[in-house]
Amino acid sequence: MATTARLMTAEELLDMPDDGNIYELVRGELVKLMGTGLEHAYIADNCYGSIRDYVIGANLGRVFSSQLGFKLASDPDTVRIPDLAFIRRGRLDTVGVIRGYFPGAPDLAIEVISPSNSYSEVAEKVFDYLEAGTLMVIVLEPRTRTVSVHRSPTNVVALTEADTLDGGDVVPGWRMAVAEIFE
Repeated sequence: MATTARLMTAEELLDMPDDGNIYELVRGELVKLMGTGLEHAYIADNCYGSIRDYVIGANLGRVFSSQLGFKLASDPDTVRIPDLAFIRRGRLDTVGVIRGYFPGAPDLAIEVISPSNSYSEVAEKVFDYLEAGTLMVIVLEPRTRTVSVHRSPTNVVALTEADTLDGGDVVPGWRMAVAEIFE
């Protein structure tokens, strides 16, 4: 006789006691995120500083580091926590300040691939963001010092250190040399 595991909800995840770990919820299943390391932190911080300063100066919205969870799907629930996320001002104004996870996808999600990440895990995250309505997902790959910009599962642009990353119509006017991301 087969048994099925009980799936967790986003509300149950939010109410879990703090055990010092960070978790995502993927189609109702709890997933513990692994530590990232110093290289990951440098890369995320380089990108965060650049985009945050630009977004604040242009009054476009808010940029969040890996502290905000996004409820991307319900029944079963999926909550993802990108390394960096941007939400447009109008969307933030509509939602207001709430206790729980942001209801819906970020406008921009940025993921830094960690040594503990598999490419299939990252591809699944990119798909989840795009499926939920994220307009652009940027994946930073420290091993190859490359960037991939995803607008859909089939619209992907690869950038090298010789290129410049830009926010397109999602974060209009923001630009950063790929080489600076990996300094």
